[in-house]
Amino acid sequence: MTTDEDELYGTDGDPYELALRPECGPVYLRLTGGRRIPVPVHRWHERPTTADRTVLARCVGPVLDVGCGPGRLCRDLLGRGVFALGVDSAPRAVALTTALGGLAVCRSVFDRLPAERSWQTVLLIDGNIGIGGDPRGLLHRCRGLIAPSGRLVVEVDPHDVEELCTARLEDPRGHGGPAFPWARLGPRALRGVAEGLALSVTDQWTSGRRCFATLARRESRRPGGGGG
Repeated sequence: MTTDEDELYGTDGDPYELALRPECGPVYLRLTGGRRIPVPVHRWHERPTTADRTVLARCVGPVLDVGCGPGRLCRDLLGRGVFALGVDSAPRAVALTTALGGLAVCRSVFDRLPAERSWQTVLLIDGNIGIGGDPRGLLHRCRGLIAPSGRLVVEVDPHDVEELCTARLEDPRGHGGPAFPWARLGPRALRGVAEGLALSVTDQWTSGRRCFATLARRESRRPGGGGG
Protein backbone atom coordinates (compact mmCIF):
# COMPACT_ATOMS: atom_id res chain seq x y z
CA MET A 1 0.00 0.00 0.00
CA THR A 2 1.29 3.49 -0.86
CA THR A 3 0.62 6.27 1.63
CA ASP A 4 0.58 10.03 1.09
CA GLU A 5 3.92 10.19 2.94
CA ASP A 6 5.41 7.63 0.53
CA GLU A 7 4.35 9.82 -2.38
CA LEU A 8 5.87 12.91 -0.78
CA TYR A 9 9.16 11.38 0.34
CA GLY A 10 9.49 8.31 -1.86
CA THR A 11 10.62 4.87 -0.78
CA ASP A 12 14.14 4.68 -2.21
CA GLY A 13 17.23 4.65 -0.01
CA ASP A 14 19.21 7.55 -1.47
CA PRO A 15 20.77 9.37 1.53
CA TYR A 16 19.75 12.86 0.35
CA GLU A 17 16.19 11.73 -0.28
CA LEU A 18 16.13 10.11 3.16
CA ALA A 19 17.51 13.30 4.70
CA LEU A 20 14.38 15.07 3.49
CA ARG A 21 12.31 13.02 5.93
CA PRO A 22 11.68 15.01 9.14
CA GLU A 23 12.32 11.89 11.25
CA CYS A 24 15.62 11.18 9.50
CA GLY A 25 18.60 10.04 11.54
CA PRO A 26 22.20 11.21 11.00
CA VAL A 27 23.52 11.82 7.49
CA TYR A 28 27.20 12.30 6.71
CA LEU A 29 29.24 13.85 3.93
CA ARG A 30 32.04 11.45 2.96
CA LEU A 31 34.88 13.42 1.36
CA THR A 32 37.79 12.39 -0.80
CA GLY A 33 40.37 10.76 1.44
CA GLY A 34 37.78 9.17 3.71
CA ARG A 35 36.88 12.01 6.08
CA ARG A 36 33.27 11.98 7.22
CA ILE A 37 31.52 15.21 8.21
CA PRO A 38 28.06 15.26 9.88
CA VAL A 39 25.40 17.04 7.85
CA PRO A 40 23.04 19.02 10.16
CA VAL A 41 19.88 17.73 8.49
CA HIS A 42 17.88 18.31 11.68
CA ARG A 43 18.30 22.03 11.01
CA TRP A 44 16.61 21.70 7.62
CA HIS A 45 13.35 20.64 9.28
CA GLU A 46 13.26 22.99 12.26
CA ARG A 47 12.29 26.61 12.65
CA PRO A 48 15.10 29.03 11.74
CA THR A 49 17.83 29.12 14.36
CA THR A 50 19.40 32.22 15.89
CA ALA A 51 22.13 32.03 13.21
CA ASP A 52 19.50 31.63 10.48
CA ARG A 53 17.73 34.73 11.76
CA THR A 54 20.89 36.81 11.25
CA VAL A 55 20.69 35.77 7.59
CA LEU A 56 16.96 36.46 7.32
CA ALA A 57 17.48 39.94 8.79
CA ARG A 58 19.79 40.76 5.88
CA CYS A 59 17.38 39.57 3.19
CA VAL A 60 15.79 42.19 0.94
CA GLY A 61 13.07 40.84 -1.33
CA PRO A 62 12.69 39.31 -3.73
CA VAL A 63 14.87 36.47 -2.42
CA LEU A 64 16.10 33.33 -4.22
CA ASP A 65 17.12 30.48 -1.88
CA VAL A 66 19.53 28.23 -3.80
CA GLY A 67 19.53 24.62 -2.62
CA CYS A 68 16.49 25.29 -0.45
CA GLY A 69 15.93 21.71 0.75
CA PRO A 70 12.62 21.60 2.67
CA GLY A 71 12.45 25.39 2.42
CA ARG A 72 12.70 26.59 6.01
CA LEU A 73 14.24 29.94 5.04
CA CYS A 74 12.05 30.82 2.08
CA ARG A 75 8.95 29.75 4.01
CA ASP A 76 9.90 31.98 6.94
CA LEU A 77 10.48 34.92 4.61
CA LEU A 78 7.08 34.43 2.97
CA GLY A 79 5.55 34.45 6.45
CA ARG A 80 7.18 37.85 7.01
CA GLY A 81 5.71 39.20 3.79
CA VAL A 82 9.01 38.99 1.87
CA PHE A 83 8.68 37.26 -1.49
CA ALA A 84 11.04 34.27 -1.59
CA LEU A 85 11.44 31.39 -4.02
CA GLY A 86 13.39 28.20 -3.36
CA VAL A 87 15.26 26.27 -6.02
CA ASP A 88 16.45 22.69 -5.54
CA SER A 89 17.39 19.93 -7.98
CA ALA A 90 15.63 17.28 -5.86
CA PRO A 91 11.92 16.88 -6.70
CA ARG A 92 11.21 15.73 -3.16
CA ALA A 93 12.72 18.87 -1.65
CA VAL A 94 10.50 21.02 -3.83
CA ALA A 95 7.43 18.90 -3.03
CA LEU A 96 8.10 19.24 0.69
CA THR A 97 8.68 23.00 0.46
CA THR A 98 5.40 23.57 -1.35
CA ALA A 99 3.48 21.13 0.87
CA LEU A 100 4.54 23.21 3.87
CA GLY A 101 3.41 26.47 2.29
CA GLY A 102 6.53 27.65 0.49
CA LEU A 103 7.27 28.34 -3.17
CA ALA A 104 9.97 26.41 -5.04
CA VAL A 105 11.02 25.24 -8.49
CA CYS A 106 12.79 21.98 -9.31
CA ARG A 107 15.88 23.06 -11.21
CA SER A 108 19.61 23.29 -10.95
CA VAL A 109 20.92 26.77 -10.19
CA PHE A 110 22.69 26.50 -13.55
CA ASP A 111 19.38 26.05 -15.40
CA ARG A 112 17.34 28.99 -16.65
CA LEU A 113 15.59 30.48 -13.61
CA PRO A 114 12.73 32.94 -13.17
CA ALA A 115 13.48 36.68 -13.02
CA GLU A 116 17.20 36.44 -13.72
CA ARG A 117 19.09 39.65 -12.90
CA SER A 118 16.14 40.81 -10.78
CA TRP A 119 16.73 39.13 -7.39
CA GLN A 120 17.70 41.48 -4.58
CA THR A 121 19.05 38.64 -2.44
CA VAL A 122 20.40 35.21 -3.41
CA LEU A 123 21.09 32.78 -0.56
CA LEU A 124 23.79 30.10 -0.48
CA ILE A 125 23.31 28.70 3.04
CA ASP A 126 23.97 25.32 4.74
CA GLY A 127 27.19 24.73 2.83
CA ASN A 128 25.64 25.37 -0.58
CA ILE A 129 28.72 27.33 -1.68
CA GLY A 130 29.95 23.78 -2.41
CA ILE A 131 27.35 23.09 -5.14
CA GLY A 132 29.04 21.82 -8.28
CA GLY A 133 32.51 21.73 -6.72
CA ASP A 134 33.37 25.05 -8.39
CA PRO A 135 32.78 28.05 -6.10
CA ARG A 136 34.02 30.50 -8.72
CA GLY A 137 31.59 29.15 -11.32
CA LEU A 138 28.75 29.09 -8.80
CA LEU A 139 29.35 32.67 -7.62
CA HIS A 140 29.67 33.84 -11.22
CA ARG A 141 26.30 32.24 -11.94
CA CYS A 142 24.71 33.76 -8.84
CA ARG A 143 26.18 37.17 -9.69
CA GLY A 144 24.19 36.94 -12.91
CA LEU A 145 20.98 36.29 -10.96
CA ILE A 146 21.02 39.39 -8.77
CA ALA A 147 19.84 42.87 -9.68
CA PRO A 148 22.54 45.58 -9.98
CA SER A 149 21.77 46.61 -6.40
CA GLY A 150 21.43 43.02 -5.16
CA ARG A 151 23.53 40.92 -2.81
CA LEU A 152 24.61 37.33 -2.26
CA VAL A 153 24.43 35.98 1.29
CA VAL A 154 26.83 33.06 1.65
CA GLU A 155 27.56 30.67 4.49
CA VAL A 156 31.22 29.64 4.60
CA ASP A 157 33.29 27.24 6.64
CA PRO A 158 34.44 28.99 9.85
CA HIS A 159 38.00 27.74 9.22
CA ASP A 160 40.42 28.98 6.57
CA VAL A 161 39.85 26.13 4.16
CA GLU A 162 39.71 25.90 0.38
CA GLU A 163 38.93 22.38 -0.74
CA LEU A 164 37.60 21.07 -4.05
CA CYS A 165 36.72 17.42 -3.78
CA THR A 166 34.42 14.55 -4.64
CA ALA A 167 31.87 13.66 -1.98
CA ARG A 168 28.92 11.40 -1.33
CA LEU A 169 26.15 11.43 1.25
CA GLU A 170 26.14 8.46 3.58
CA ASP A 171 23.79 7.06 6.18
CA PRO A 172 24.98 5.75 9.59
CA ARG A 173 25.34 2.22 8.17
CA GLY A 174 27.71 3.44 5.47
CA HIS A 175 25.20 3.22 2.63
CA GLY A 176 26.33 5.91 0.20
CA GLY A 177 24.58 7.77 -2.56
CA PRO A 178 26.17 8.73 -5.88
CA ALA A 179 29.41 10.71 -5.88
CA PHE A 180 29.24 14.40 -6.76
CA PRO A 181 31.72 17.30 -6.96
CA TRP A 182 31.76 19.46 -3.83
CA ALA A 183 33.73 22.29 -2.27
CA ARG A 184 34.43 23.84 1.12
CA LEU A 185 35.42 27.49 1.41
CA GLY A 186 36.45 29.61 4.38
CA PRO A 187 36.23 33.42 4.68
CA ARG A 188 39.69 34.14 3.26
CA ALA A 189 39.17 31.87 0.25
CA LEU A 190 35.74 33.41 -0.37
CA ARG A 191 37.29 36.88 -0.50
CA GLY A 192 39.84 35.68 -3.03
CA VAL A 193 37.20 34.14 -5.29
CA ALA A 194 34.95 37.21 -4.94
CA GLU A 195 37.80 39.55 -5.87
CA GLY A 196 38.25 37.80 -9.20
CA LEU A 197 34.54 38.23 -9.97
CA ALA A 198 34.37 41.97 -9.18
CA LEU A 199 32.41 41.17 -6.01
CA SER A 200 33.11 42.86 -2.69
CA VAL A 201 32.54 41.43 0.78
CA THR A 202 30.33 44.11 2.30
CA ASP A 203 29.57 42.29 5.56
CA GLN A 204 30.98 39.32 7.45
CA TRP A 205 29.72 37.89 10.73
CA THR A 206 29.56 34.81 12.90
CA SER A 207 26.71 33.38 14.94
CA GLY A 208 27.58 30.50 17.20
CA ARG A 209 29.81 28.19 15.18
CA ARG A 210 28.52 29.41 11.83
CA CYS A 211 30.11 32.04 9.59
CA PHE A 212 28.50 34.18 6.87
CA ALA A 213 29.33 36.92 4.39
CA THR A 214 27.41 39.29 2.14
CA LEU A 215 28.75 40.00 -1.35
CA ALA A 216 27.76 42.78 -3.75
CA ARG A 217 28.93 43.93 -7.15
CA ARG A 218 31.94 46.13 -6.63
CA GLU A 219 30.44 49.01 -8.60
CA SER A 220 27.37 49.01 -6.34
CA ARG A 221 29.15 48.47 -3.04
CA ARG A 222 27.22 49.59 0.01
CA PRO A 223 28.17 49.69 3.69
CA GLY A 224 27.44 46.37 5.39
CA GLY A 225 25.30 45.80 8.44
CA GLY A 226 26.56 45.04 11.91
CA GLY A 227 27.66 41.68 13.16
CA GLY A 228 25.16 39.04 14.19
